[in-house]
Amino acid sequence: MEERGRIPPGLPRPDPTVSYWQDPPAEIADLRTSLDLPDKADYVIVGSGISGACIAFNISCKQPGASVVVLEARQAASGATGRNGGHTKAASYRSFLDHCVGKEKEFGLDEAMRIARLEYSNIEATHALAKQYQIGCDSTPCDTVDIIYSQTHLDAGKQAIERMREVMGHDDPAAKYRIYDARTTRETFLTPTALGAFEYAAGSLSAYAFAIGVLRLGLAKGMNLQTTTPAESISSSGQAIWRVQTPRGSVTTPNLILATNAYTAHLLPQMQGLIVPLHGQVVAQRPGTGLPRHGLTDTYSFIHETGYEYMITRPPGTPDQGTVIIGGGLWKLPNSGASRYGETRDSVLEPTITSFLRDCTTEYFGSNWGQDNSAGRIVKEWSGIMGASADGLPYVGAMSDMPGLWISAAFNGHGMVWCLNAAEALVEMMTGDGAAQKKLDEWFPRSARMSKDRMGRRFMGRKDLRAPGEAEFGERSRL
Repeated sequence: MEERGRIPPGLPRPDPTVSYWQDPPAEIADLRTSLDLPDKADYVIVGSGISGACIAFNISCKQPGASVVVLEARQAASGATGRNGGHTKAASYRSFLDHCVGKEKEFGLDEAMRIARLEYSNIEATHALAKQYQIGCDSTPCDTVDIIYSQTHLDAGKQAIERMREVMGHDDPAAKYRIYDARTTRETFLTPTALGAFEYAAGSLSAYAFAIGVLRLGLAKGMNLQTTTPAESISSSGQAIWRVQTPRGSVTTPNLILATNAYTAHLLPQMQGLIVPLHGQVVAQRPGTGLPRHGLTDTYSFIHETGYEYMITRPPGTPDQGTVIIGGGLWKLPNSGASRYGETRDSVLEPTITSFLRDCTTEYFGSNWGQDNSAGRIVKEWSGIMGASADGLPYVGAMSDMPGLWISAAFNGHGMVWCLNAAEALVEMMTGDGAAQKKLDEWFPRSARMSKDRMGRRFMGRKDLRAPGEAEFGERSRL
């Protein structure tokens, strides 16, 4: 894993697969607000995915009149945001015991609760923002269900949920779960070989359309978007002025924000091995004749001993209602998919994962799937590059000993339950007064802030692929 973490990420590839969400591309996909690249700005943000879009929008709201330039290597929102599985899902119970007190003490009880509550509130805030500004992203708050096929994960999940209820209170929405036995799971969720299930609040949407919508909000406030303008390098004059070099010239700023996720180490070598790219795949399928035409009421995850898949069906009322979007499959590869770490070619598909994802839905639903659609099962397949961190949490805040340089990256495939609130927190760190900083400490996890201590941690694999509380379980808990 250390070897995979040493592979330089480079720039985003120029010929990526086209995701289901990007077909057709948004009107602003290739937008350059100005013909020429501005030579300076109050804020320069590298990356136009959900992080960069939300940071730009927050700055524009906090500091009207400030000049904000967003640089994007390819089309707008063409990275992980435009390539995910459409989930807004926290699954906080899967990491709670690792964050909690006791044998698995990593951050402490208060911090564990703060993380769980932030993840829940981020989901609510994302759907609320979509509603408030009428962003056409098919925002659908709903329940999600984790279908469990491992007794280890079932037992550990029950333990984690009970601990969350005990310390957070049964009425805390972030600790509300419904636990199902095997029989009820199989009947309710159409999964004939399940051992049990956990159900809780979540949602689905097109993250691509959401990010494009937020970018539009920023553009309306004067933001300057420059697509197909990769940031090749960054440098500082020593006077807290940063220069970003691109093929079209350079732009300087006193506030440089890297919303570059998996590609961060290309611009900031200090992050090599701390943020490691992870190649993931997703497939869109026409549903079998046995599934509800309007789609399933819940989104799903299918959890095994060494990995999982995640799935949504497109919601009622959309032109493609019922279409299945499913990703995962890492666990089908040797060493639980270790070869996918350090891989940044979102222009390719891994054959073993491709074959598995095409067929796994019929295995999960069995006879409940029915017959394949007469038009064929597969609609589209694509890949994307996530950013995995050394300790399983994103890096948000100021870079130590590098005045004027900020980061919001490494969301471990869970950007939709972190990015919105992380953007708000980062802008508060940059612009807020003492009172604002104190209030920020109350809700934003200290463990997610950028720090010298975190720079020294060793990457051991993406943490959410193990069962809850498995931090001390040795090699089985690692990738």
